[in-house]
Amino acid sequence: QVRLVESGGGSVQAGGTLRLTCATSGIIFSFNNMGWYRQAPGKQRELVAVITSGGATNYEDSVKDRFTISRDSVKNTVYLQMNSLKPEDTAVYYCKATRIYTPNVAYWGQGTQVTVSS
Repeated sequence: QVRLVESGGGSVQAGGTLRLTCATSGIIFSFNNMGWYRQAPGKQRELVAVITSGGATNYEDSVKDRFTISRDSVKNTVYLQMNSLKPEDTAVYYCKATRIYTPNVAYWGQGTQVTVSS
């Protein structure tokens, strides 16, 4: 059974930091690109950051230089370090695993709420 379990969300003031964790099981971690997405109320889900199976990273423009995605292949876990948080970062954050080999299935976690107050 595939499981992606996010944790680390919470409420912080602007300028604060949070570290999100996505623990995976039931997948071959090295066969998956890992991504963090977020969805604010009334908005579409958007990509925040992605890290490939090889470790290459890419970020949405508004989080560059503030957020860092990383992965631990021993713990089968992906992280999102979020610094200098802004109220507009408030959203539910989701972890996604996308298999790089066919079938290119994708799995989602249940999400974790991040709330940033001004």
